[in-house]
Amino acid sequence: MPGHYPGHSDEAFPEAFTLPAMPAQPKEKKPGQLPEESIRQFFEEGYIVVKDFFSESELEPCKKALEKLVDDVAQRLFKAGKISSLYEDCDPFHERLQKIDKEWPGAAILVIKNQVLPQAMKDIWTNERLLNVIEQIIGPNIAGNCVYNIRSKLPQHEPTVVPWHQDNGYFDKDAYSQLIPTAWIPFVNANEKNGGLQFARRGHKTGRTADHTCCWQGTWYIMLDEKEMKDTLDVDLEKDFRSVEVPYGGMVLFSNVIPHQSLPNVSNEIRWSMDLRWQDARKPPSFHGLKDHVVFRTSENPNHVIDWATFEAVDRTEVQLKAVEDLREDKPEEGFDTLITGPWMKIWEITNTNRHVVL
Repeated sequence: MPGHYPGHSDEAFPEAFTLPAMPAQPKEKKPGQLPEESIRQFFEEGYIVVKDFFSESELEPCKKALEKLVDDVAQRLFKAGKISSLYEDCDPFHERLQKIDKEWPGAAILVIKNQVLPQAMKDIWTNERLLNVIEQIIGPNIAGNCVYNIRSKLPQHEPTVVPWHQDNGYFDKDAYSQLIPTAWIPFVNANEKNGGLQFARRGHKTGRTADHTCCWQGTWYIMLDEKEMKDTLDVDLEKDFRSVEVPYGGMVLFSNVIPHQSLPNVSNEIRWSMDLRWQDARKPPSFHGLKDHVVFRTSENPNHVIDWATFEAVDRTEVQLKAVEDLREDKPEEGFDTLITGPWMKIWEITNTNRHVVL
């Protein structure tokens, strides 16, 4: 792909993502910390599966919050006459959204677009034990990155099948040289059958952000070609692909330059998950100036109070849509807009257009 696309970079920053980036491990033992060899594995492999990290009491409120989110969407659609039933007789977690989306395709996207994190999920994002692990990866100055997602992966549902990519493909170039770790947390047992994750092992080792294209099939996702992975990231296409199973209560921690994808969900139930990100609070947010990060911890102030009000005053998906408002031909009904667009579409070659591609 030509090198003139704005996202292209020939620079490499292996020292930001591999073993040299591993901080000196805290001398003080804190709850939740992983063994040093596990942190080392994160920097060597680009990702790590952590089992049995969260308790039922931590995750159950998140599941209830997801059920509430689905109910909110159902009530909105029903009151507008867009669905004939509230489907309240269905299993609220595994089945209800499937029924709603079947009658009104796009209901699952309304869930995905939600940027108001329920309190239960903010509690996970700022969980003391989890932040102690993040400190092992990026140090004591920790901010929540503005890119986070609730994912409702329906069975046989194209809009939630995510192709190969590096997270950096969505960020701006400030991210190309800084580690922004992700925790992917499923609310079910995640595996190959229900749309679990697949990684290109050690695909982060060059420290490069490869060239991506946009957009995948009928979605808003960028794509990383396997040949590009091989040529730029030194990925062995025969040996390096790894599918990971993550049991309920576990998570995957991974780097923003490790290639990964989510597989199709060929089960009968929804694979619910969320992905949360953190970064060094002293570094730029790296999302095209659309939204700032939110500081969780600082080394200078152990009594830091999180400023949720300022952070939540900006809805990232709404800002993304407003940026292309004048370019849209359709005029969606307020509250029912299923279009997702963003600045990543302006930095990569457009090889496939669809209704989400508004430039």
